[in-house]
Amino acid sequence: MKQEKEFKASSGYLALFLVIVFLIAAVLSLIFLPPISMKIAAGVVLVISIFCIGGFIIVNPNESSVLVLFGAYKGTIKDNGFFWVNPFFTKKRISLRARNLDSEPIKVNDKIGNPVMIGVVLVWKVENTFKAAFEVDDYEHFVMIQSEAAIRKMAGEFPYDNLEDEDAKITLRGGKEEVNGLLEDEITERLAMAGIKVIEARINYLAYAQEIASAMLKRQQATAIVAARFKIVEGAVSMVEMALEQLSEKEIVDLDVDKKATMVSNLMVVLCGDKDVTPVVNTGSLYQ
Repeated sequence: MKQEKEFKASSGYLALFLVIVFLIAAVLSLIFLPPISMKIAAGVVLVISIFCIGGFIIVNPNESSVLVLFGAYKGTIKDNGFFWVNPFFTKKRISLRARNLDSEPIKVNDKIGNPVMIGVVLVWKVENTFKAAFEVDDYEHFVMIQSEAAIRKMAGEFPYDNLEDEDAKITLRGGKEEVNGLLEDEITERLAMAGIKVIEARINYLAYAQEIASAMLKRQQATAIVAARFKIVEGAVSMVEMALEQLSEKEIVDLDVDKKATMVSNLMVVLCGDKDVTPVVNTGSLYQ
């Protein structure tokens, strides 16, 4: 496989000076030299000088020009400046600047099969101009298609979260650094054949697809409520236990089993209820 090679072009300023000199000389010869043979020679020089104008090329910073002569790759100009090359060269400009690809969220299936929407931000640039120009048909379109393919493959290897796969060590939602690293490696491998260097690749949008988003939201809310209730009950039991111990140690009141059961019941209702408690004042005995 051919590789990129740098082409050293001639100075455009020197070539421009020579072309101007030949043009002026040819025009003056056509005007002032009477012999027909001299006029023919001057006309040939004039045509060649005009033809040489097509060899001038300007390469801006962080740009390159791929040169091809009758189907044969001759090299790439990466130095910026004003140059002159063979006018028969076919010149193709390729930018070497870093570019952003902010993809629209696409629908993919995670490891469990749930449809999710994923969008990525990709920072890339052309590193090998030969591969970018000749190994693929359109390297910009190639970047878009292969990035989407890498997203689909990566999403199919991990679940969205560990609600359905509790043993999953890496999830799309929780394993940001690991998932972004694997995504970058996958895209880098796919774009290497086009001479593309991946600077950064990361997920910038992640959500359940619309058809299951409502159901999954309710499930997440239910899971959160259960976890919160578990903590509330755990704390309430500790508080009741502490209250009984303090009452017993300080001998504030002597409670039998029935009174303790009543107290525990009342405290659990107060501590675990999801609404404010309305107190009831008992003016009689504890048994009224």
